[in-house]
Amino acid sequence: MAKPKIKAVLLSPQRTLGEKPLLVVGPSLGTSTVLWTEAASLLGNDFDVVGWDLPGHGVSPAAAETFSVAELAESVVDLVDSIAPGAVFHYAGVSLGGATGLQLGIKHGERLKSLSVQCSGAKIGTPEGWLERAEVVRAQGTAVMIQGSAQRWFAAGFMDREPVVSSRLLHSLRDADRFSYAFCCEALAAFDVRSELGSVTVPTQAVAGVEDTVAPPSFAEETAAGINAGGGSAVAVALDGVAHLAPAEAPAAVADLMRNFMEEAGK
Repeated sequence: MAKPKIKAVLLSPQRTLGEKPLLVVGPSLGTSTVLWTEAASLLGNDFDVVGWDLPGHGVSPAAAETFSVAELAESVVDLVDSIAPGAVFHYAGVSLGGATGLQLGIKHGERLKSLSVQCSGAKIGTPEGWLERAEVVRAQGTAVMIQGSAQRWFAAGFMDREPVVSSRLLHSLRDADRFSYAFCCEALAAFDVRSELGSVTVPTQAVAGVEDTVAPPSFAEETAAGINAGGGSAVAVALDGVAHLAPAEAPAAVADLMRNFMEEAGK
């Protein structure tokens, strides 16, 4: 296994990096930095917002071999070091991007100012479910996931209200490299950091969507409880009318939650 290569997309206005606090945002499986466009535009005057894409998604090159969530976290640190060497940063991620955030908190806490884990958990789904999905996508391509993902990703009515946002996200899924997607599924199959949550010392918020069937509010509560049990500081928040892609579904609410949390943590 080797660290996968990932690429960054600047989501805040062009300016000299370092004038504002750095916020790095991570994606959900099958999406791209498009997931963060709206929320980032709301935060972009106060933070330098840099998004990253999963291997084979968005602008990141396809993966040639298997990798773990821990290695994804290493890749995020390398990416930050390539644009702002040694920078301490705020991090927010959704689903697999949130799992990567927990791994950052466990292994690279000294690099983080704050951590926002959204629509995620210390273990997501079952190994069998992820391995089965990896096999299906390897054989049939990511298009096979579009219908199921549309149902899981968005709360009822969102696709009708926001056809442009939802279609851009589903296009990200369709355009993702099938083999890289399968590697991501395998990384999630092996991911379980429930016993390590107590080592997270960075201020953490766990955000859940009330309508999320993949990572329901109980996951956010468990994550916060595990961190607090180790002496850390974590809060869990549930958003009404939101399913699995909180920053896209409720960008204003998520941006507000994050801004308040980051300002508090950054003091």
